[in-house]
Amino acid sequence: MKLRALAVTAYILFLMLPIYWLVIMSFKTTNEILSGFSPWPQVWTTASYRTIFTDPTWYSGYINSISYVTINTVISVAAALPAAYAFSRYRFLGDKHLFFWLFTNRMAPAAVFALPFLQLYYAIGLFDTHLGVALAHCLFNIPLAVWILEGFMSGVPKELDETAYVDGYSFPRFFLTIFIPNIKAGIGVAAFFCFMFSWVEMLLSKTLTSVQAKPIAAVMTRTASTSGYELGLLAAAGVLTIIPGAIVIWFVRNYIAKGFALGRV
Repeated sequence: MKLRALAVTAYILFLMLPIYWLVIMSFKTTNEILSGFSPWPQVWTTASYRTIFTDPTWYSGYINSISYVTINTVISVAAALPAAYAFSRYRFLGDKHLFFWLFTNRMAPAAVFALPFLQLYYAIGLFDTHLGVALAHCLFNIPLAVWILEGFMSGVPKELDETAYVDGYSFPRFFLTIFIPNIKAGIGVAAFFCFMFSWVEMLLSKTLTSVQAKPIAAVMTRTASTSGYELGLLAAAGVLTIIPGAIVIWFVRNYIAKGFALGRV
């Protein structure tokens, strides 16, 4: 038992080591980082964080990323709910083929769609907008959300629907007040994965933006200069990039656990 606890502790420490090192680097200067190995800063500095919080280019990158990721998560889950219900409750001609085709969009690399989206957005005025990036990410996240939610919905007995209709519930009332509360775990899991995939996606978000909706991933490339990378600033930006994902995980942690136990995760 002690050996198992020791092994688990060592494994967790191993996983946390890169995060610890990133945090430590964020409090160092670039010169100290390059000067040699040290497990903690010789001289602590918050200059990198001050730069991020005071430079509009830096903090607007976080605001832009959070904006389009939130919009995408809401749209993806809202669109996936009725689609997943249809796939789980009804049988129609070509339903399995349609379901598979929908999911193949998740398998396609983002580079395939970058140029078509770029030309389309220039034509309709969606280039460099939060909504444009959010809609582009829907191409990948809606199929994923449908796949996850369909697994949860198939686990809810169809008798629940029939009983509600016998009791006089309309479909919208039944869906919102009875069915959705029964798949809260699935919605939490789907929202989590939509958020995370949109948050870490970089190719489309960089290609489809220039100034107004520029994501933090694109802003981080500004740390490169003729003298090299500003490593302390890059590390601080990396630490702040982890925080939104950690917050989302904290709020949906119980749903994620149920999702791994019950759903298609």
